[in-house]
Amino acid sequence: MDDLKLFIQEEIMNLAFRKVSFDESLVKSKLLDSIAVVDLLVSIEEKIGKTIPQHLIIDENIDSIDKIIKTISNI
Repeated sequence: MDDLKLFIQEEIMNLAFRKVSFDESLVKSKLLDSIAVVDLLVSIEEKIGKTIPQHLIIDENIDSIDKIIKTISNI
């Protein structure tokens, strides 16, 4: 999962133009807007080869890299 964390961190850097920590807020801080979140989730789905179920895509589950990892580890 560490490789995936680094991948997500890199994708966020490409979208937000700055490096974020693994526990830093992405959505509530407005670092990523809704379009950037969709782009990020599509990249993650392509990387892991699975679709993230729609019901899991809520702010609480995607507000940090750590929360994203926890959410997708259950699919």
